[in-house]
Amino acid sequence: MPDIDPAKLAASRAAIELVRDGMRLGLGTGSTASIMVRELAAKVKAEGLSLRCAATSKATAELAESLGLRIETLDQIGWLDLTIDGADEVDSELNLIKGGGGAHLREKIVAMASDRMVVIADPGKVVQQLGAFHLPVEVLAFGFEATQELLRRALDDLGLGGKPVRPRRRGGDLAVTDEGNYILDLALDVIPDAPALARALAAIPGVVEHGLFLGICDMAIIGRADGSTITLGAGGAEEV
Repeated sequence: MPDIDPAKLAASRAAIELVRDGMRLGLGTGSTASIMVRELAAKVKAEGLSLRCAATSKATAELAESLGLRIETLDQIGWLDLTIDGADEVDSELNLIKGGGGAHLREKIVAMASDRMVVIADPGKVVQQLGAFHLPVEVLAFGFEATQELLRRALDDLGLGGKPVRPRRRGGDLAVTDEGNYILDLALDVIPDAPALARALAAIPGVVEHGLFLGICDMAIIGRADGSTITLGAGGAEEV
């Protein structure tokens, strides 16, 4: 498969080794997650597994169903055994920035409704400190301008004043999420205190959800170009 990133493929294959017959799975969104979904579908077909899957976006649901996976709503399933998803950044404490694909609201709901969340990524997503990747903040259309101003004031209070707050656009128009909301991308460069920022964002009425995933991920599988992986978890890093 010459068009598939070998690092993302290695991480995906390692993650689906965690899948067992009868599991209830959350399927993530993004370029790495799409590789995982394809690998999962092949595993299900080869081994005859029976799985119940909840998707974190319409795009993932459509891909999974086209490959023969059984997709249900999260409410139909009730609770998940495992969610496998990508990330835009992951640090050594397994804190994440997610939402480059604009699905972080559903991704966080699904991850929190799981016994375990496993992240799959390539080495470029591993960072010492979160923040180089823009932080997505999903906001309501109502009061859009006011919410931007409240965000700027919150950043000022945290010593992050002057950092750009950019409405995300697609084809010149404001990007709209699966839930019909807008996204503001915060170009912060570095986040000195992620928990404080998460609390400040959550306190703004127009904010629906942000892309900081703190204390949610249980394991990160980092694939490498040679097909090997490094697993980051509570016990540190383990090479496979």
